[in-house]
Amino acid sequence: MLTAGQILQLIRHGSCRTRKELIEHTGLSRSTITERVDRLIAAGYIHESGVGASGGGRPPSVLEVHAARRLILVADLGAAHATVALTDLAARPMAEEHAEMRIELGPDAVLSWVREAFQRMLDRAGRPARDVCGIGLDVPGSVDHATGHVIRSFLMPGWDDHPVREAIKESYDVPILVENDANAMALGEWWSSWRDTAALVLVKVSTGIGAGIVLDGRIHRGVEDAAGNIGHVRLSETDDRVCTCGSRGCVASLASGRALAADLGVGSSREVVKLVQAGDPAAIARVQEAGRTLGVVLATAVSLLNPAVLVLSGDMARTGEHYLTGIRESVYRRSLPYTTRNLPIVTGSLGERAGIVGMAVLVMEHVLSAAAVDTALAAAAG
Repeated sequence: MLTAGQILQLIRHGSCRTRKELIEHTGLSRSTITERVDRLIAAGYIHESGVGASGGGRPPSVLEVHAARRLILVADLGAAHATVALTDLAARPMAEEHAEMRIELGPDAVLSWVREAFQRMLDRAGRPARDVCGIGLDVPGSVDHATGHVIRSFLMPGWDDHPVREAIKESYDVPILVENDANAMALGEWWSSWRDTAALVLVKVSTGIGAGIVLDGRIHRGVEDAAGNIGHVRLSETDDRVCTCGSRGCVASLASGRALAADLGVGSSREVVKLVQAGDPAAIARVQEAGRTLGVVLATAVSLLNPAVLVLSGDMARTGEHYLTGIRESVYRRSLPYTTRNLPIVTGSLGERAGIVGMAVLVMEHVLSAAAVDTALAAAAG
């Protein structure tokens, strides 16, 4: 016998739009369906919206998720920026706020700003904190999903083992998800443009380099939550450049925005982008070379995972085709032709919003999952 949470999934995914369709699809009695649907309506998960086609008699009411009833708060924290957003329960944006902020300021300063920004957005929307049903944060490092702690990040000094979830939970007693930024971006791009594909690989190249993998609509994190950590694949044992991880010859020390900025004598990956956009020949040549270097590693990923699409995101995606051209050269040259003949290698469609969208989708899917809904209904029933 299907639970209320499982009934919600049929409504969410469009399998059933009315009580009559639920009865016919599930084989459950009218009284059982009525009980499940009424509980979902009372708890604010769904509502009746309009009427469906009638086969004779009174037109049936259409059931749909009550997206405006509940809110999601999300934060996308990069090495040099922080963005927060307020969305509805369909992951549709209602408000956003952005700040240039370095993650190395430490968890106390950064997370204090996040909490304050969350409150500012709620105040502007005229909504109380009790309307928030879930929160998501992404960070440029590996995360222990069971605890919400940062495991390790070479871009986040002072954050190792920091209890990010607990720091936010002080203000909100709701599910709080903490995710790696490249994973969140990959999910955001998949949700926005590639939902009909079974495998997507996103590589983020900004200050550092990381990758996110989405398989069958789910983030692939690996056994130790370290999947996609390609920035520290070592390509050369003799290179003089030392990576942030302490090793020499990592792809991040050769092809990241930080490496490019150092080679070109500027302060950040965004300044590298400005040089390329201004047509600086040295910057363009160095960016293309970096793309070819990263493409060597990505060719292995393509052969291993056989993805349907490879997406470039982060600051280097804003260099137009220059970094992307270098990636394509190496991937197409080093991979078997039948693995790349139908492989688009493209820049992301969401730009800097990919992480925000991905985190909102991740929280939405968690909060509206059958297990989470049934647990919440049982708790409310006492």
